[in-house]
Amino acid sequence: MFVLLAKNWGWVLARGIFTIIFGAMAIFWPDITILAFVILFGAYAIVDGVTGIVMGMRRDSGRGFLIFMGILGVIAGLIALLWPGITAVALLWVIAIWAIVIGVASIVSGFGLSRDAGGRWLFILTGLAAVILGIVLLAKPGEGAVALVVTIGFFAIIWGLLTVFTSIRLRRLSKELDAR
Repeated sequence: MFVLLAKNWGWVLARGIFTIIFGAMAIFWPDITILAFVILFGAYAIVDGVTGIVMGMRRDSGRGFLIFMGILGVIAGLIALLWPGITAVALLWVIAIWAIVIGVASIVSGFGLSRDAGGRWLFILTGLAAVILGIVLLAKPGEGAVALVVTIGFFAIIWGLLTVFTSIRLRRLSKELDAR
């Protein structure tokens, strides 16, 4: 695997650069990034829905369910494209509820660990952080959406930088492999 990555270090570098650019765009233009996410989701849902419909029409059994799910996907995609603001808020609500559920589960898991388990408080603290995130997103959805996109932007920049550094290491490895 490393040999394959080393031989293609340039693609890893390009990926890192594009990730950094995406992160910067998310930080400097969060509203546009939110809109782009919604549009991408809408396009994906429509394509996925049409695929489901086509697959359902080609099957002998279970076709009704696939067609129904495909139609729901197309409708969801059209709603996202026609009413991106509503879609962004709905998506934010899903993320907020997900964060609260995951956070509560993490807290419960943390308390369920034995007292000598080293990760007990990490489970509890990350669970609390997730619950707080969910509550903040529900309380202030507009600001929460922007904060979420900016946070994603920062993480993307960090990930992109790590990917660029990895590509540099892979380039060195590629030269070492060529020298052998």
